[in-house]
Amino acid sequence: MSILYINWNVNPEIFHIGGFGIRWYGLLFASSFFFGYLILTMVFKKENIAIHYLDELTTYMIIGTIIGARLGHCFFYEPGYYLQHPWKILAIWEGGLASHGAAIGIIITILIFSWRNKFSFLWVMDRVVIVVAFSGFFIRMGNLMNSEIFGIPTSLPWGFLFLKATNPGEIALPRHPTQLYEAISYLIIFVVLLVIYFRKNGNPLKGYLFGIFLMLVFGVRFLIEFIKEPQEGFEKTMALNMGQLLSIPLIIAGIIFVVFARRWKKKQIRQ
Repeated sequence: MSILYINWNVNPEIFHIGGFGIRWYGLLFASSFFFGYLILTMVFKKENIAIHYLDELTTYMIIGTIIGARLGHCFFYEPGYYLQHPWKILAIWEGGLASHGAAIGIIITILIFSWRNKFSFLWVMDRVVIVVAFSGFFIRMGNLMNSEIFGIPTSLPWGFLFLKATNPGEIALPRHPTQLYEAISYLIIFVVLLVIYFRKNGNPLKGYLFGIFLMLVFGVRFLIEFIKEPQEGFEKTMALNMGQLLSIPLIIAGIIFVVFARRWKKKQIRQ
């Protein structure tokens, strides 16, 4: 029966020369911004928005993603360690990025961008979340290439044997490839958001796409966490892990945005 399982033993590095190496995660992370920029270029041109705004927005998003994801990991998952070793916060190359922190970082930087350039915050978010969902696909594929953030043991035939994450002398158990579950889910959400955007001819209800994004992305995250190995030891005794607890307010916020977007539409129709 074990022949049905997938032996996953991919080298995280594409190549290594001396002290320099290129990893799949880094390439996929960079690809998320590259393809996101191309998609938003199409959106900005469709709505006759000057591209220099997109260039500035991209810079803000890169800063918000990296700083937010790093601080999110440090203070949501290992606050004790990083408060005692604050210089380690800068050691991004050692690993440790949190998607919830990235979400908060993106929201804060887009608030600043919107204020500086006199854009509606919700107008920007409704377009940015399309490519953020797509970015989630690339990042989770990067986690797969790193053999990290995988699921609990499973008897399902598509279970992955994460050989590089198995200690010497241990027997590799087939596990849920939760990275793939999330990656595929985010790719579907990306398509859904893009279809809604174009079906509304580039003019969706303000806040609607943002709300749909929050509901679907963090709803998926909440559910998949049930079959994911705890990221930190303290989560093993929790009924809901940190990822789920952080997802709940974002799901609620998404519902609120969708409801208010629809109510605002009805109000305008009556007027």
